[in-house]
Amino acid sequence: MKAITANRLTDGRVIYRTPDGDWSPHLAEAARLDGDNASTALALAEGEFAVAVGPYLIDLDEDGPAGQKWRRESIRLVGPSAGTTHVLGAL
Repeated sequence: MKAITANRLTDGRVIYRTPDGDWSPHLAEAARLDGDNASTALALAEGEFAVAVGPYLIDLDEDGPAGQKWRRESIRLVGPSAGTTHVLGAL
């Protein structure tokens, strides 16, 4: 199973293509695609220059991102990993 992801043109946020052809920042709302449906939907998404930047297919399982790039997609899903650590004590 696959889904289409991209970055929103206006603010760079991660977005997912929905079954009705819109875009959502929520993976749970992404269209689940397979085979030729995935290729056709990706071709349509690639033509939406005013909305999405760099759309591509990602692998999914029932719980979320899967396949070889599951870690990358998991990080994209929850946001930046930089600046999330805390430094104890003064410098």
